[in-house]
Amino acid sequence: MSTHEILNQAPPREGVDEYAADAPLLEAVARWGRRGTDAAGRPGLHAIGALVGSAAFQRDAERANTRPPVLHTHDRRGHRIDEVEYDDAYHRIMAAALGAGAHTSAWADPGPGANVDRAAAFFLFAQVEPGHSCPVSMTHAAVPVLELAASGLRDEWMPRLLSREYEPELGGGAAGGKRSAIVGMAMTEKQGGSDVRANTTRAEPTGADGPWGREFRLTGHKWFCSAPMSDAFLVLAQAPGGLSCFFLPRVLPDGSRNVFRVQRLKDKLGNRSNASSEVEFDGTTAWLVGEEGRGVATIVQMVNRTRLDCVIGTAAGMRQSVAEAAWHVRHRSAFGSLLVDQPAMAAVVADLALESEAATLTSMRLARAYDDPSAELRGTDADDAERAFRRLATAVAKYWVCKRGPGHAYEALECLGGNGYTETFPLARRYREQPLLAIWEGSGNVIALDVLRVLAREPEAFDAFFDVAGRAGGEHAGFDLALAEAQSVVREVAADVAAAASRARELTERLALVLQAALLIEHSPGAVADAFVRTRLEGTGGMLYGTLPPGTDTAAILARA
Repeated sequence: MSTHEILNQAPPREGVDEYAADAPLLEAVARWGRRGTDAAGRPGLHAIGALVGSAAFQRDAERANTRPPVLHTHDRRGHRIDEVEYDDAYHRIMAAALGAGAHTSAWADPGPGANVDRAAAFFLFAQVEPGHSCPVSMTHAAVPVLELAASGLRDEWMPRLLSREYEPELGGGAAGGKRSAIVGMAMTEKQGGSDVRANTTRAEPTGADGPWGREFRLTGHKWFCSAPMSDAFLVLAQAPGGLSCFFLPRVLPDGSRNVFRVQRLKDKLGNRSNASSEVEFDGTTAWLVGEEGRGVATIVQMVNRTRLDCVIGTAAGMRQSVAEAAWHVRHRSAFGSLLVDQPAMAAVVADLALESEAATLTSMRLARAYDDPSAELRGTDADDAERAFRRLATAVAKYWVCKRGPGHAYEALECLGGNGYTETFPLARRYREQPLLAIWEGSGNVIALDVLRVLAREPEAFDAFFDVAGRAGGEHAGFDLALAEAQSVVREVAADVAAAASRARELTERLALVLQAALLIEHSPGAVADAFVRTRLEGTGGMLYGTLPPGTDTAAILARA
């Protein structure tokens, strides 16, 4: 008899249409999107779902992370080149994501539903390989900032951002002949981190202004610069008129390399396929974007959208975790029965599925709030209300959904037992990935304090938020009570500014749970909404996943996983 028989192991989860398999995502796109197709008839979300669910794409995802980027500061003859080498698997993933419009399709073909379809495409790619999502997200988010640039710069670069081509080599001006571009950002510095007003990078005007606008020379150091092989970056630096935003290309209009010294790549916990770096500027050429002295107000156009992508990316990670856990328990037996038929394990996976569905609905509803309104709503109070809603809801969701990601990934990993803890299964990688999205674009306190700033400066955003959440009123007593309590906390915080900071996290958490519950009550099956309200709002669940209250329809929840 053979000593090595493979029994009771789940088969590979391959050949799956990840879009068709995800009921909450499918329903959200049908409700708020364009049902997965664009005006030009390009491959829709089912094609993307089949691609990312293929064995070949999964192998590329693993390879891109196990063969991480390598920095080459000099060539063999000693010339400074500052290039980062990526594995071919990474380039294949990037080409697929850009070809599917996961970066800027919502800008190229705007209108109701455009941002939802783009968000769903981004979600599907990030579900399987999250590292490449960083430059994809930054390119999407750079578009509204580039609109503020001088016409010559905008006219030359905007078509490149909207292109669906992927050209990994560096290029730039007319001499570069490049048709597409990826845009990154470099804001933080070692002495300031999130406090970008403490930046010391200097920007000196050259006086050589032209079609690209006012030209400056930048000198300084950036502590975190992701995707350093991007074609251009939006950068914050101290100009004579104050902190300002600049457009910094890697290659100058004459085809020569700009001064962009990649000092080292960061050795990160996760996000291994994406190069993050420290960079040095030394007389580096850049062009002013927006008004001098209003750099934060300019670049926040980008930050709001990358924060949204943090929410989408975390929800995508939750979906991967649930899909892998649900697959495993449906194929693995222990103690005489399938794991999925054992109540303790079924409760854990169902609880993970609740969290995932709430995150998915939140991310897609937020994406819808970023869409151009329909013609009949444009410029109306309803249009204004959507903009106000997204201003608050983006921060609220960024705080809560992204903070829930790491614990969710761990619990799903444990469902696979020892296999989950090995690097040959994807959930170990996911567990290391999820904390990044809670840190990137503002960690917890930064985001919670931003919610307080909205309360102080834009109270209409709270009105819009509660208008959306209030649509679910009257369906569940526990929700109605939580909604009233959240409104009461808002009033208390607004009335006591001195104590506001100490309650910022409490307020943000309450708002997040009310929004998620409202969306589930309004749009998900009753079993899902009821279980979420009872466990998250009424407190009848426990502190950890899997402690669902009696009467929960676990089977109905699992059927959607």
